[in-house]
Amino acid sequence: MPKSRSALAIVLAAGEGTRMKSDRPKALHEVAGRSMLANVLSSAVTAGVGRVAVIVGPGRDDVGAEARRSIADADIFVQSERLGTAHAVLAARAAIAEGCDDLLVLFADTPLVTAPTIGALRAALAGGAAVAVLGFWAANPFGYGRLLRDDAGRLVAIREEKDATDEERAVTLCNGGLMAIDGVEALRLLEKIDNKNAKGEFYLTDVVEFARAAGRETRVVIADETEVLGVNDRIQLAQAEALAQTRLRRAAMAGGATMIAPETVFLSADTVIGRDVTIEPHVVIGPGVEIADGAVIHAFSHLEGARVGERASVGPFARLRPGAALAEKAKVGNFVEIKNANVAPGAKVNHLSYIGDADIGANANIGAGTITCNYDGFLKYRTTIGENAFIGSNSSLVAPVTIGQGAYVGSGSVITKDVAPDALAVARGRQMEKAGWAVSFRMAQAAKKAKVE
Repeated sequence: MPKSRSALAIVLAAGEGTRMKSDRPKALHEVAGRSMLANVLSSAVTAGVGRVAVIVGPGRDDVGAEARRSIADADIFVQSERLGTAHAVLAARAAIAEGCDDLLVLFADTPLVTAPTIGALRAALAGGAAVAVLGFWAANPFGYGRLLRDDAGRLVAIREEKDATDEERAVTLCNGGLMAIDGVEALRLLEKIDNKNAKGEFYLTDVVEFARAAGRETRVVIADETEVLGVNDRIQLAQAEALAQTRLRRAAMAGGATMIAPETVFLSADTVIGRDVTIEPHVVIGPGVEIADGAVIHAFSHLEGARVGERASVGPFARLRPGAALAEKAKVGNFVEIKNANVAPGAKVNHLSYIGDADIGANANIGAGTITCNYDGFLKYRTTIGENAFIGSNSSLVAPVTIGQGAYVGSGSVITKDVAPDALAVARGRQMEKAGWAVSFRMAQAAKKAKVE
């Protein structure tokens, strides 16, 4: 397909999704860590689409805002009435009138469509078709529009189930919904569509017959049935999530990562995983995570908005929150939480610690039970720990505070002031011992208990 061809994608996102039983519009429900709308827009951009128009329902500023989080200059149009797919597409009449080579119609509730499939639709137009329709062979065609072809295999029409004859209903080649239309002819073809059908709606599918009547070629592009799964309820949302996770896991393993039990690992659409990464069972990776070559993510860890450096180690049972950045060979161990903190090369936070809003220097060692006290109920403050510093177990570092390079903090200390490089800081109550106190205490308590009984 020539790179010079311009493309406009119209994404239909006006559905409220009543079957989702949700206050959230359907397009904003998530698959693989991002909204279904964002998934579709990402595929469109990857397929080389330069302009995007998103059709939203009345008062759905939230859907428009989500579109512009993905594509800053996306055009937003409102479909004031729901009178069918062609009516929805024509809500973007102004954008269509500006002209393009390829007009693509995509659906926000079909989140698994891939960039290569969108590219195949565009390639059909580049090859001379006026309309290219995405089809699939359905295991159970009930409810789908049927793609009717002539003896030469050319697309003749799309027949909705309610309007189909018994013979047409026997066809298992079904309409996936997505479509590409010659941008030069698009507006003229769309304006010909009427609502003389069983549902009284303006069917986008009628564009096929109008194109053929004008002597233009219409084609079918075949996709796998899983790719055109439409999401209308929570059950289908779960099915889409499962399919997306399978796709992401396979891509990660094909890229050189090892997953010991891949079916237990959950990734996000934007997860970046390097070569020779090992991910143990029951790991959840949320949006915004990058894992560099050779890192190990141990079992039952949860990562979101974090960067893991080369040959770093995370977990088991670790949590990396947004802003966590582990450098080369850094180690975050079991039951450790890191948030908005930098852990420099070779530094270790091995056990039972919370490190938030902090900078930990290279090769520093953070003892078990250490926490950075970063919040005073109103504002957050930062803790800085220098290279080769050693923080004893069960210490509390009250930010803002700096622990100098090579400094030691004694176990159980509450540090409220800066510690100089190479110094020892101990901040805890003095130990007191009373000989024989326990014997007299036990005798007194036993006598008291006997009186009660």
